[in-house]
Amino acid sequence: MIDAKLVAGVDEAGRGPLAGSVIAAAVILDQPHTITGLTDSKKLSAVKRGAIEEQIKQNSIAWAIGEASCAEIDEINILQASLLAMKRAILQLNPVPVQALIDGNRVPDIPGLAMQAIVKGDLYEPCISAASILAKEYRDRLMVKLDRQYPQYRFAQHKGYATRLHRSLLKKYGASPVHRTSFKPVREVT
Repeated sequence: MIDAKLVAGVDEAGRGPLAGSVIAAAVILDQPHTITGLTDSKKLSAVKRGAIEEQIKQNSIAWAIGEASCAEIDEINILQASLLAMKRAILQLNPVPVQALIDGNRVPDIPGLAMQAIVKGDLYEPCISAASILAKEYRDRLMVKLDRQYPQYRFAQHKGYATRLHRSLLKKYGASPVHRTSFKPVREVT
């Protein structure tokens, strides 16, 4: 029988953007969890995500963030980089989970850990929802920092996603060191 207290939820943020790292979070919620409003991070406003993020950090048994850089994304592809970020997040958890529930249809390679992929898991599993929120909030803050470093790209505004504004700035200024050169819109301007 699996100890329900040591089940980690895992999700990533930033697979689609043209710039920045892909971020994963792993969360072991304290059961029964008392955090209201847990759902897919994309369904929450930034203000609501921020408030829930603090509750997750204060009321979980453990949480961790994993990251895969732009260079790693370009070297091994975005899917493998996402799985690598997830693996890094899971391996930082203390205590070690007995099982990991992963949002999506693939699981990272961690021998000895029971894992289950759940498509749209961030809508159904509170621990995955919590991971979704932590990953999104961490990545958004990372893009705000990159905005200060590369203000011409306005990363704080679009968080690196392929918006019309971002694509026009990319054409105007070319790619920065934090752009993913393996992604077609970036490759076309390099």
